[in-house]
Amino acid sequence: MPKFDYDLFVIGAGSGGVRASRMAAQTGAKVAVAEERYLGGTCVNVGCVPKKLLVYASHYAEAFKEAEGFGWQVGERSFSWKNLIAKKDAEIARLNGIYRTLLDNAGVELVEGRGHLVDAHTVQVGDQTYSAKHILVAVGGWPDIPTFPGCEHAINSNAVFHLEEQPKRVLIVGGGYIAVEFAGIFNGMGSQVTQLYRGELFLRGFDADVRTHLRDEMIKKGVDLRFNMNVEKIEKTDNGLACLLTDGSTHTADVVFYATGRSALTQNLGLKEAGVDTNERGVVIVDEYSKTSADSVYAIGDVTDRINLTPVALHEGMALVETLFKNNPTKPKYDNVASAVFSQPACGSVGLAEHEAREKGFDVEVYRSAFKPMKHSLSGLEERTMMKIIVCKKTDKVLGIHMVGPDAGEIIQGFAVAMKVGVTKAQLDATIGIHPTSAEELVTMRTPVQG
Repeated sequence: MPKFDYDLFVIGAGSGGVRASRMAAQTGAKVAVAEERYLGGTCVNVGCVPKKLLVYASHYAEAFKEAEGFGWQVGERSFSWKNLIAKKDAEIARLNGIYRTLLDNAGVELVEGRGHLVDAHTVQVGDQTYSAKHILVAVGGWPDIPTFPGCEHAINSNAVFHLEEQPKRVLIVGGGYIAVEFAGIFNGMGSQVTQLYRGELFLRGFDADVRTHLRDEMIKKGVDLRFNMNVEKIEKTDNGLACLLTDGSTHTADVVFYATGRSALTQNLGLKEAGVDTNERGVVIVDEYSKTSADSVYAIGDVTDRINLTPVALHEGMALVETLFKNNPTKPKYDNVASAVFSQPACGSVGLAEHEAREKGFDVEVYRSAFKPMKHSLSGLEERTMMKIIVCKKTDKVLGIHMVGPDAGEIIQGFAVAMKVGVTKAQLDATIGIHPTSAEELVTMRTPVQG
């Protein structure tokens, strides 16, 4: 008789959990995964995927304007939020089915319900208990709304995907990527958008030129940005939600959308009973191999709050399978992880921001270019693109590449490969660009900026 029911029991069928369970099963391990909500986790259901679909939808109003500059006669048009949400829901349901098929084909048993740790080798789901040699916690996070008078009238980033009607007036509170992305989404769809952020400038941690350039472009597009501002109270009135702001003014909106952070979804998970330590914010503490304080329990993804990106969770899951089932101890690597913000215009970054490079003691040269893309010579739009390269003077190694402009994520993805293999500025300079493209600017900048 085997000592355990499973070699690996995964709690959470998000991107990281599904990848780890599938790859483990392919090694011959016996694997089960428990999920209480929807397959694919945050990214597939209330995150990356539906958000990107909404971003695509929101671009069309601007595209219609651009078309006129290129000789197209654009006729009467209208937008249906309900039709868009219905199509989005159908696509998400299709992806849920694909995830189920992937698990089935890999031989992974799907247990529907919330997994609860009884001890370091036992998981309870409903009335059933399952023993496992290894347990993986991959339950992700959940959006927060702070507690204040009237906070019950606000919605979070899960609920925003299921609004029955498009709000005409939207107040967005927050300064992270979710907040700026939805400001662009609703603005593009014709809603009146106001975004509040309690600090001096949104996208804290990003390169300063990325932050300021995006701020200016969003203002040009009609988003009402208000920094050093917050909500003190919300009251429901006949005219909508009346929000008392910290400067004493009142702002009324149809929807108040909070994107002010996420918390690890570790409540009532039985971590303490299993000997798994968490920090003061409920985040699971792990070592370099994703192992928790309990030798048989591991954790990956947003529940560990390392780099909260779907591809990072996938990478952590793959590294864990190498460690546990392929006799190849593997640490996830977090250097030069590229990221994109699907704001309007979009942002893409890989490597160090300028302030990070200087804080680490590098003597840097900075190359920066801001320009109107060729498309807008006829479109009539005033949007400008910004590109920036951070270079170590001593070694000529490129430390960071940043962009704000159309297709920033697509462009930076390619340059992320170069960063991963240690590209130098001389190698960028030796690369012949593709003309005419915006991306060629990253291989033609020759003069560092002053200051």
